[in-house]
Amino acid sequence: MPLLAKKLAVSGRVQRVGYRRFVLDTALSLGIVGYAKNEPDGTVSIFAQGEAAKIEEFIKRISKPKQPAVVNQIVQTDAVEDLKLKHFRIKFGSIAEELQEGFGSMEVQFNDYRQEFRGFHDEFNDYRQEFRDYRQEFRGFHDEFNDYRQEFRDYREEFRDYRQEFRDFASRTDENFKNLNEKYGEISAKLTQILETLQRQGESLQKELADTRKDLARAVDNLSRLIDIYISKLNDGQTQNHE
Repeated sequence: MPLLAKKLAVSGRVQRVGYRRFVLDTALSLGIVGYAKNEPDGTVSIFAQGEAAKIEEFIKRISKPKQPAVVNQIVQTDAVEDLKLKHFRIKFGSIAEELQEGFGSMEVQFNDYRQEFRGFHDEFNDYRQEFRDYRQEFRGFHDEFNDYRQEFRDYREEFRDYRQEFRDFASRTDENFKNLNEKYGEISAKLTQILETLQRQGESLQKELADTRKDLARAVDNLSRLIDIYISKLNDGQTQNHE
């Protein structure tokens, strides 16, 4: 695909804020070759070469850098392709300039963090005041807790009295159950004797009834024979009278 080359002049807060590093990272992500360089007037000049669509995307991205860098304007100029370029790089200035760039970048970031910290500092003051309110409220609860603790001590003494009373009740209950078991044992033994006596008497009574039934049966049999004999004699007497 045909290559497109552009020279870009970027103005705004673009020096001593890490803007060139941002441009480098963007170019590498899109496969753009070229370079970025700080200029004495405070701008950053860029030579970018690549596919037309990628060059367009590259310009779009570097126009919206991350804070604290700010881009006010990008002036574009068509350039002649340089086929010798294989990578994108930063053209560094003198050591003094680069040290100033680094310190300036750190100073800007430090100022931003300090400003952000001030916001947190105000918020911290609010929380500190809120904490004081909670501490004062806690003191009120602390006094109330002391009252409850004293009340609990009173209940504890009362509980000790109830505990002793409960122990006495438990002891009396155990004694009553013990006595009941003893009484129950005596009653059980007596009931057993009575049942055994009734059982023996019942067996004896059954035997007597059986013997009585046998004697009664023999008596009935004898009476029946006597009646038969008497009837037979009556019949014999009547027969003789007729003769």
